[in-house]
Amino acid sequence: MRVELRWRTEAAEDQTAENQSTEDQTAANPLAMALWRPGPGWTMMSSGVLGGGLGARQWVLNAQVPGWYSRTDPAAHLAELAAGLGLDGPGVGLLTAAQVTELVQRGDEGVQAAVTVGIRVPTWAAAPDGVPDPELAPIRGRGRGRAGPGDAPAGGWRPGTINIVVSVPVPLTPAAFVNAVVTATEAKSQAVIEAGFPGTGTASDAICVAAPTSVATRAAAHVLAGEEGEGFTGPRSPWGARIARAVHAAVLVGATAYREKLGQSALSRAHRPSAIRSRRPGMHSS
Repeated sequence: MRVELRWRTEAAEDQTAENQSTEDQTAANPLAMALWRPGPGWTMMSSGVLGGGLGARQWVLNAQVPGWYSRTDPAAHLAELAAGLGLDGPGVGLLTAAQVTELVQRGDEGVQAAVTVGIRVPTWAAAPDGVPDPELAPIRGRGRGRAGPGDAPAGGWRPGTINIVVSVPVPLTPAAFVNAVVTATEAKSQAVIEAGFPGTGTASDAICVAAPTSVATRAAAHVLAGEEGEGFTGPRSPWGARIARAVHAAVLVGATAYREKLGQSALSRAHRPSAIRSRRPGMHSS
């Protein structure tokens, strides 16, 4: 899987220099996009807002957006970005507030996984009914730089997401595509928990599983005429196990690095002049 990095610049929206955090300033700086272009002859299953579902796809674009992304037409936005890159044919588009330049790739016996990891707001899949999701606040355009009920916290908080792209070198049946998504998601959750996060992922995670459908590739994979392809991709099947190991390895590296980054950020905030001045003799921070 050969992933290319492309760049673009977007102006910050409704942000002044004084209330814009260092992280949020990425809105005015170059933003990275990870592009994989296998070309014709591939079938993909994806949860992406652009090109989601199951069908023939020729490329996958994973585009970084500012933390306070507020567009309500993400599919149209991704289509614009794809057109700007000169991408032809159908493809898959994913968005993330994570650093795309920190994309992690891992492989296992022919399976390739490329992931971007941002876990600022980890969440459990089965949360109690009625629990608000703070990750949705920026999407609704609320609480920029202001802390209040239902608003995004002050101090430049921004969302993250885990985007996973998996390439399998053998054709898959439709059922195997579904099973591959399940297997990859289970491996992602295992890695997130092992990295020390209290959750199974984030509320905006996305995935794309790709497999070849060209005649030449099917022949090389010994798929006979009339056969649909590999039918099993559960975690104990040969190809499912490879998917699980590749995704787990990539997400674990990304999640561990992200956790270390959060720790360094907290340490940096604790040593800011304003934080030091606010301390009083005889008081200790916990």
